[in-house]
Amino acid sequence: MKIAVIAANGKTGSLITQEAVDKGMSVTAVVRNENKTLAQAVLKKDIFELTASDLAGFDAVVDAVGFWYPEDLVKHETSLKHLADVLSGTETALFVVGGAGSLYMDETHTRQLQDTLDFPEAYKPLATSMAKGLAVLRQRQDVRWVYVSPAALFDAEGKKTGDYQVAGELFETNQAGESYISYADYALGLVDLIAKGTYGRERISLLSK
Repeated sequence: MKIAVIAANGKTGSLITQEAVDKGMSVTAVVRNENKTLAQAVLKKDIFELTASDLAGFDAVVDAVGFWYPEDLVKHETSLKHLADVLSGTETALFVVGGAGSLYMDETHTRQLQDTLDFPEAYKPLATSMAKGLAVLRQRQDVRWVYVSPAALFDAEGKKTGDYQVAGELFETNQAGESYISYADYALGLVDLIAKGTYGRERISLLSK
């Protein structure tokens, strides 16, 4: 398979790139600065500069870009709209490294994780902006998008166990009663999802077993 990883130098992007290379995929690292990954090809561009020709021919494009500063949070919406426009009408799948705050707490889909009392107040603006990005994708029937939320505790320093489970829109916990996954296991799960190619126009989630 041929994939492109946007923000391949980032914490999540670099692990996804490594997993894809290890699985024998042809990987293009989309970076703004010097490539620090083992990807076989490199494209130096900002996400907003990407064109249809840049992303033509890929089986999947992974959006691992993060926006953290208050003035940049709106880019969770605008960047996904841009990527959707670029990939509109193609067979290329768009996999988005999403957030956990928009996972639903009940079957009626009226209450999200970010609405719960225990959700950290400091993370609510980020969670809200990422949820708006997901809402942008939900309006698109012309793109094969897959929004992949991690568990509530998304551990950058956690070990790779090789064990994870795929869930849906609802907030779930593992056998230990925890909503947890390491970056490494998330990267493994996302690359496995790309390889299977069975998901499209939906949000799913990954958590440890």
